[in-house]
Amino acid sequence: MLQERIVITGIGLTSPLGNDLASFREKLLAGESGVSTFPVRNMGEQPAGVCNFEQTKYQKRKEVRIGTRAGGIGIYCAHEALANAGLSLSEIDPSKVGVYLGITEHGNVETETEVCQLFDHYNEEVKYWSHHHNPRTVANNPAGEITINLGLTGPHYTVGAACAAGNAGIIQGVQMLSLGECDWALAGGVSESIRAYGIFAGFKSQGALATHEDPTKASRPFDRGRNGIVVSEGGCIYVLERLKDAQKRGANIIAEIMGYRINSDGTDYVLPNPERQEQCIRQALDRAEIDASMVDLVSSHATSTPQGDEQECKALRNVFNEETGTLINNTKSFIGHSMGAAGALELAGNIPSFLDGTAHGTINLDDLDPSCALPGLVMNEAKEKKGGINVILNNSFGMLGINSVLILKKFVG
Repeated sequence: MLQERIVITGIGLTSPLGNDLASFREKLLAGESGVSTFPVRNMGEQPAGVCNFEQTKYQKRKEVRIGTRAGGIGIYCAHEALANAGLSLSEIDPSKVGVYLGITEHGNVETETEVCQLFDHYNEEVKYWSHHHNPRTVANNPAGEITINLGLTGPHYTVGAACAAGNAGIIQGVQMLSLGECDWALAGGVSESIRAYGIFAGFKSQGALATHEDPTKASRPFDRGRNGIVVSEGGCIYVLERLKDAQKRGANIIAEIMGYRINSDGTDYVLPNPERQEQCIRQALDRAEIDASMVDLVSSHATSTPQGDEQECKALRNVFNEETGTLINNTKSFIGHSMGAAGALELAGNIPSFLDGTAHGTINLDDLDPSCALPGLVMNEAKEKKGGINVILNNSFGMLGINSVLILKKFVG
């Protein structure tokens, strides 16, 4: 059980389905895909989840040029989260704000671009290599760009946790608040993945890159015809606070964090281990001091790869059955896989279910793979849960066998 009760008081995001939670949720409930196409160097147009937020809303044009796409996404989300939380930087101590961002990778985009420019335009003359390269590519960059833009002087760093990183960033924020290292945590995940052709090429070489004549149908978790991942960008940052502090300032409390767990498969570079995933889920339930029957909704990680989806389903079936009555859905079917942002962004899309009691569907599920059949799977159309939704469990897993599970509950004062 958490020693300190930690709550969410603000959410800021950008996604392929919109740049605020209300827009994102509206399109999820409507069953609208956010996947389009994006031109990838050396590979042409590819299905992708593309964000269209106002880059200069919180940055000057020069700052956008100097910084990174991931940093810009983080800056946008951080400002939006603080505004949503009703926090003004002029009224809080900047040394008491910590920034903890999950990332899958960072620096690939900038390095690939610099190398290509050097070969294509500058005859390999190193003097033309950008002097902004090093600060752009250090691993702490996205979190660091936020602190510079906002003038924050508390701790900041990124959490490299592959595609489990969105959850991991939130978990880090919870832990630092519990330790008293900060009074507010800006925590979540960001991704600029669609701008790195190496990611597309790597998944293609692996046989794990989605293809479909209609890009809106390319991401199809659990479907018999699924054939790979749709790479997406995005970001989601939460304002986390200790409950007593949030109540003292009269904050609007969005949800409470009940429990979490991160573990490792210890078995394979890529293929998930369902036994370890199941263990991670059960240990998160134990930390939250609840059993599976108390979970109303599971946000699945399923990425639309043949083996990955099947492995997660094995773990889910062992924990959640007909008796638990738990609903299970998937957000990647709408927006693709936003890598380091995935866990945080997918959780955000489900948080409004605390208010409306409805689980959004899993779109593009035209032909359910029998190996992915799950009790409570919400297929295609949104489903209202009798008795409402009071507890959400969020799965987020990554390469090299890192698993993360986060459990939230509807806040009751």
